Amino acid sequence: MSGFRLARFSADVTIPLGHRCMGLLPTKSKEIVDPLQAHGFVLTGESGFDPVVLVAVDWCEIRNEAYDRWRSVIAKAIGTSTERVLVSSLHQHDAPVSDIGAQNLLDRAGLTGELFDFAFHEECVQRVAEVAKNSLSESQPVTHIGTGQAKVEKVASNRRVVLEDGRVSYGRGSSSGGNKFHAGAPDGLIDPYLKTLSFWNGDTELAALHSYATHPMSYYGRGGVTYDFVGMARERRRRDNQKVHQIYVSGCSGDVTAGKYNDGSQGSRELLADRIYVAMKAASEATTKHELKSADVRVAKLTLPYRQEARFQADALLAKIHDEKQDVRQRIHAAMSLSSRMRVVAGSPIDLPVVDLGAAQIVLFPGEAFVGYQLMAQEMKPDSFVLSIGYGECWPGYIPTKSNFDDKFEDTWLWVAPGCEEPIRDALKKTLG
Repeated sequence: MSGFRLARFSADVTIPLGHRCMGLLPTKSKEIVDPLQAHGFVLTGESGFDPVVLVAVDWCEIRNEAYDRWRSVIAKAIGTSTERVLVSSLHQHDAPVSDIGAQNLLDRAGLTGELFDFAFHEECVQRVAEVAKNSLSESQPVTHIGTGQAKVEKVASNRRVVLEDGRVSYGRGSSSGGNKFHAGAPDGLIDPYLKTLSFWNGDTELAALHSYATHPMSYYGRGGVTYDFVGMARERRRRDNQKVHQIYVSGCSGDVTAGKYNDGSQGSRELLADRIYVAMKAASEATTKHELKSADVRVAKLTLPYRQEARFQADALLAKIHDEKQDVRQRIHAAMSLSSRMRVVAGSPIDLPVVDLGAAQIVLFPGEAFVGYQLMAQEMKPDSFVLSIGYGECWPGYIPTKSNFDDKFEDTWLWVAPGCEEPIRDALKKTLG
C-alpha cells in the first residue's frame, strides 16, 4: 500500500493552579514550572486504510472511563475507530490523574473535584481532538520510516535491590540516589536503549517518536507542575530543528526509575535531561531508513485479574470513600480502586494494540507495566524494531511479571493480582505475530 501521509499536532493540557497532582499528592499545584503538552500524529493512507492516531500526554495517568473518553472523542474527530487511537501518559507525577468513575464516586461523597476537574478534563479532550482534526489539512506524504537507537548513560535503575541481609526490596525510588546503598547497588534489569522511530518524506524528516523505559521524575510533590527531565530533553531536541515534530513516550517502566543516579536536586534534573537529550540525538544520527510499504493495526483484548483481598471488595471500598474520618487521599485511592473494580466486573477488556509498519512495530502496554514486558516484546521479534510504550489504559497501576510477584512485590498502586504475565504474553503473540 502506498499513499501514506502524516499529520502532526500539539496542544496545551496544563492543569490550573489548585489542581491535585498524581491523584494523591497532598500539595496541589502552586506554580507552572513547565506547560504540560500533548503531542501526536495521525497516519493516513489511501481508501480502505483507516487513520491511526498516537497521542502522548504530559499527564500522570488516564484511567477507565476517562481513557475511553480520550479515545472516542479523538476517533470521532479523525474518522477512525477507537482501536486505532493510541493514547499514553508520560507519567510525570507533578501532573494530573483522570478517572471519571472515581471522581463520580467522590462527588457522591462530597469530594467534588478532589481527584480532577471535570470541566478542565473535557476542555483538554476537545482541544486535542480539534487540533488533531485540523492537522489533517497540513498532512505530508510519508515515503519512509527511520529506526535508530542509542544507549542511555546513567539514567535508569531497577527498583529491585537485594539488601545486605539478602532480602529483596523494591524500595529504590525515583530520587534515592542520595542513599549510599541505593546509589551503589547495580542498575538491575533495565532496557538501556532509547529507541527513535522517525517518519520521512524523501529526505525530509517529519516527526521523531522517542521511547525510553524509566519513570520520568527527578523530584515531585512540591506543587510545581512540570514535564520533568524527559520533557526538558524533548524540548531541547525540538529546538535543534523546529520543522521536526518531537514526541517522547515512556516505555514499560513500572519498576524502573532514575533512583540510582538522582538525588532529587535541580542539578540532577538538568543532568538527567541532558543524558536523555544526548541519547535522542545519537539515536537519530544512527537512523536507518526503510521504505514504508504497508501499515496495519492489530489489537488484542486483554483481561487482567483484579485483587481479591477483603480491602479491595466493593463494600469495603465504598465504606472508605464515605468515611469522613479517613484522610482525603485514602478516600481518593479507594474511589480509584472501586472504579477499576467496577470496570473489571463489567467485563471491559483492555486494548493492547500493535501498529505494524513493516520494519518497525509500536506496542502500547497498559498501566505501569514492568520493563520485563518490554524486553519480552523485543525477544518475540528479535529481527525487527519494536518500540514499546507504557501507560496506556492505566487502571491496573503496576503490572509486575511473574518473577516480581514471586518476590512478593507490593504497593498501594497495585490493582492487579498474580497471573498477569500469561495473558500479556498471549496478547503479544497475537499482535506481534
